[in-house]
Amino acid sequence: MNRYARQTILPEIGLDGQKKLQTAHVLVVGAGALGVPVLQYLTGAGVGHITVVDPDVIEISNLHRQPLYRENQTGQHKAIAAQQAMQKLNSTIEIVPILEWLTPANAPALVAKADLVLDCADSHAVSYTLSDICLAARTPLISASALGLEGYVGGYCGGAPSLRAIFPDPTDASATCATAGVLGPIVGTLGCIQSRMALSHLLGMTPSPLGQLIRMDAAMRFSQFRFDTAPEIPGPHFIAIEDLRPDDMVVDLRTSNEAPRPATPDALRMPDYGTIGPLPDANKRAVIACRSGLRAWRAANCLSKRWQGEVALLALYQ
Repeated sequence: MNRYARQTILPEIGLDGQKKLQTAHVLVVGAGALGVPVLQYLTGAGVGHITVVDPDVIEISNLHRQPLYRENQTGQHKAIAAQQAMQKLNSTIEIVPILEWLTPANAPALVAKADLVLDCADSHAVSYTLSDICLAARTPLISASALGLEGYVGGYCGGAPSLRAIFPDPTDASATCATAGVLGPIVGTLGCIQSRMALSHLLGMTPSPLGQLIRMDAAMRFSQFRFDTAPEIPGPHFIAIEDLRPDDMVVDLRTSNEAPRPATPDALRMPDYGTIGPLPDANKRAVIACRSGLRAWRAANCLSKRWQGEVALLALYQ
């Protein structure tokens, strides 16, 4: 029996739908807790080309929410381990691992090759970078986020509004999975919803998952709404370190304990920058840097109250 018989029998799929999946190219950013179910279900469904971007390695603390991996794989790259597991699940598809952080420098080329992008990184810097690039390229984006016992999944861009239209500022900016925790099945559920939305888009099902947001709360209640006509809301954008200009005023929020080397040799070291600190010269740009981009975003919001010039964010990931 054909391996896809149980899904091609569905009137919404059929042989024509299966051909659409086999010729699709999906970019999956993140091979962690969200990426694991996404990769498993897209691979199982027969999506023909999958690029997975993740430089991170497997750690014991990952395994409660990333059950694809095993204890004896700690220290291995997630993207490579995921590729090997997925090829054993479905040898007829192509999976390409890329061991890099997704940044504004490499994202445009990666997005340009994809029919659909799935943001499974659970990183605000990655989410907003992908959203900005996908909006400009009119490439659909399915993005999810989880924290504690709740989370949400949304379909953006590709003709629908971007992430900024719904979340003009990052949510839960002061908490992360490392500090606030997350329950494994919560992330797994949201990853499954991402997979469902991805397949719905690739198959052209209606209603479209683009312009739809699904939320799951701590009591396991689901709610959803559409935002097809939501206006775009401007805000600070992330740039790559390669995009720095010679006359930028760079402020590094990281302490010397966090990062012995500043973002640039002449960067100002000011962890409390925003409400205090020098302002750029007229017609110059302020670039605020930190590890993840979250502190930089908060500092930019504070800076906007006393300076109306251009501000960019820099996430250094280390």
